[in-house]
Amino acid sequence: MASWSKQQEQVPSPHESRPISGGIQQPRAEEPSAPAKREEPSKELNDSSDLLLGAGAQFEGKLTFKGTVRIDAKFVGSIVTNDVLVVGERAKIDAEITCGTVVVHGEVNGNVKAKSGVELRRSARVRGNVETTSLAIEKGALFQGEVKMAAVEKTARPSAEAVSLQ
Repeated sequence: MASWSKQQEQVPSPHESRPISGGIQQPRAEEPSAPAKREEPSKELNDSSDLLLGAGAQFEGKLTFKGTVRIDAKFVGSIVTNDVLVVGERAKIDAEITCGTVVVHGEVNGNVKAKSGVELRRSARVRGNVETTSLAIEKGALFQGEVKMAAVEKTARPSAEAVSLQ
């Protein structure tokens, strides 16, 4: 997005345009390459995976993505990613969720598995089992279900005791 803003702010050089009467500049005939430049930001935006599914929308199916997605809509199905899912305050999610990190402000009905962690904010309403390595529940959040917490796997060096036992 940053490169798009920079392109928008650029002032055409004298080589790209020519003045006409009244001080208004008109593009030269070889300007057709300009639309190709305008497509470049779109390509960058497609590579970026930050997305908002707004209130009032309804989706059904399997959602997979990279990056961060915030849902403020109604969603039924399954959500799978290794990245971040933010459930907005107006969201109503009926889904099995498997993510890297899940931050819940709204309503989730279904099981949640998160590799990195789950955060339930004060406006959260979660009905389902949670499996994660880290769980944070703010005062005021509603949680109905079971929690299974697995230890964080670390690539540890063999300890001196383990080496001496061999």
